[in-house]
Amino acid sequence: MQRRRMFLAALLNGSAVGFISGCRNKQYAHVLKKNDKDMVGSHVAGAETWKPLIDESVGRLLAKSCSTVHQASHSTVEGEGIPIRTVCFVGVENRSAEEIGDFKEQIYEHIDSLISQDPQFKMISRRYVEAAMGECRCRPESLLLPARQRELQMALERVDQPFDYLLFASITSGTTNSNGDYQRDYLLTLELLDIHTGESQKDSAMLRKGYHKGFFGKRKHYGEDD
Repeated sequence: MQRRRMFLAALLNGSAVGFISGCRNKQYAHVLKKNDKDMVGSHVAGAETWKPLIDESVGRLLAKSCSTVHQASHSTVEGEGIPIRTVCFVGVENRSAEEIGDFKEQIYEHIDSLISQDPQFKMISRRYVEAAMGECRCRPESLLLPARQRELQMALERVDQPFDYLLFASITSGTTNSNGDYQRDYLLTLELLDIHTGESQKDSAMLRKGYHKGFFGKRKHYGEDD
């Protein structure tokens, strides 16, 4: 009788473990509506982090540029007299503690698209920029040197794409640990460099995010007692 009870208990426990494992491994998806909030990444930054950072940093850059009198380019928006800044966006540099994966491409495209909507900016096509940088064999950090800037400018001028400004984007992070939980501060910095004068204009945005360990699938909230 005792053996039978032990056998039944082992069988039930095994079935329960299998059932729970099956439930945990089940995956599903749903389409987010326009008014749905972005999902929050549990281990790394996601849409909830990058979108606000891009919107804020680009907004600051455009606002500051509107109040800037100096303009290297002599072209203007037809009929409005608004000076146009022709910009070569050379890429997004990730210097944070995380691998950002395919978000790097989205960050580039989002920044490029937002700035392109402003009439005072003309963004050179990314395809031209990447081809020219490949021809010159230069990396973004090397473009702080006037000689490398001139090489890139000459390569783009050959395809009728001259520019007056270089745009750099960089991502950095800072991490604070607290008994297994941690806070990560994400900083997105945009730098607009006038290649004629060497003057640089920087704008950035920061977002703080807390990561917490959970117990048996239940989230542990910051400040909650063990």
